[in-house]
Amino acid sequence: MNEAVIKESNLTPSQVKAYLDRYIIGQTKAKKAVAVALRNRIRRKKLPKELAKEIIPKNILMVGPTGVGKTEIARRLAQLVDAPFVKVEASKYTEVGYVGRDVESMIREMVDISVHMVKSKKIEENSALAAALAEERVLDALLPSRSRTRRPQDFMRLLLGDTVDEEEVEEVDEIKKTTKEKFRRLLREGKLDDREIEIEVVESPLSNVPFVGAGMEEMGLNLGEMLGGILPKKIKRKRVTVAKALKIFQLEEAEKLTDMDAVIQEALEKVQEEGIVFIDELDKIASVEGHKYGPDVSREGVQRDLLPLVEGTTVQTKYGPVKTDHILFVGAGAFHAAKPSDLIPELQGRFPIRVELDSLGEEELLRILVEPENSLIKQYKALLGTEGIELIFTDEALKEVASLAAKMNREMENIGARRLHTMMEQLLEEISFKAPELTEKEVYIDEAFVRERLIPLVENTDLRRYLL
Repeated sequence: MNEAVIKESNLTPSQVKAYLDRYIIGQTKAKKAVAVALRNRIRRKKLPKELAKEIIPKNILMVGPTGVGKTEIARRLAQLVDAPFVKVEASKYTEVGYVGRDVESMIREMVDISVHMVKSKKIEENSALAAALAEERVLDALLPSRSRTRRPQDFMRLLLGDTVDEEEVEEVDEIKKTTKEKFRRLLREGKLDDREIEIEVVESPLSNVPFVGAGMEEMGLNLGEMLGGILPKKIKRKRVTVAKALKIFQLEEAEKLTDMDAVIQEALEKVQEEGIVFIDELDKIASVEGHKYGPDVSREGVQRDLLPLVEGTTVQTKYGPVKTDHILFVGAGAFHAAKPSDLIPELQGRFPIRVELDSLGEEELLRILVEPENSLIKQYKALLGTEGIELIFTDEALKEVASLAAKMNREMENIGARRLHTMMEQLLEEISFKAPELTEKEVYIDEAFVRERLIPLVENTDLRRYLL
């Protein structure tokens, strides 16, 4: 499935699952749950406005150990439909006093992300026109203006009240036009890229002031933007190459062509209608049954702060108010010590869809190594390919890596697919270090090589505690 071709309105749950299958191994239940949640959004858009307002998203709670794909499922889903996405850890809201950071900051962060997304899209749409305008500005900088092309006697004649011969002016203009077209051709061919020119650059009056507005995001304010609109802009002259000047001018022109009011309006609507918030470590703010003192007071306080967001409220941001009624919240946690039922009942009720993700065994770890589009094996082959090294893995070697990773997950903390990262780093550390000096460009990784590099670490209980 080519996600660039299929429009969001035509996405079926099976197509969403097929897309997620390209990046995440297994976890069929979770994939189906998010695919249905996305399809319900599409269905809601086709309903009458009055009825659509009443249909709230069915938030999802994913339960499973770390490293099994919970975050990746939510992130890939957001990428598929180009939706604003933010991931937060619930535990960070308990770090200061009874209740730590303001929970509404997650919505403000997502609004910032959405504005950046929409603005980047608009700038890309205007890139052709901005490039043409930037080219004209560079040519003006390269060529003298009309006043500089006039002869000294022309200025004397103007000073004495005489007129300059129009034919002479037309002749100068024609010469300038011809010269400009020659320069344009050279510019497009890249033959002027290294030539230096002097340009004027607009500098923000607060560009040299550190920490302007730091900490103000909690109140939805940006001191830099507020003062930046009052203080005058600074014009600075600087010498740069033509190639750099083109980039500077293109960015400036694209900014001028972008209607920020329209960008902000679209970004706010995008957050309200398409936003996805992934709240990880929900189990860390669950109060274990029977304990209602100490840290548990703080945890329950965070749950009660989260409740209005998930139920639907209005959050004030620096770009304007945002309603959270139709934002999709995906909660996740390992829930080893606590259970989903340890969350306060009101919050439990706001995550009606519960999905349990499976632990990864040897077979799944082997598939994760090779099958996804961004698999670890493809990544390492590409990285070392830049040094001219071709890595060749035998099937037995890959099976051995997966087997040892599964063994480590059973005997130590189960960190899921993340164990493969540590195993592969240890396996290829020496090759990566010596790669620039290696004369042998084909490197074979077989089962014996894997066992030689990893078995000593796996069997040494002291070493594996720190390295694996």
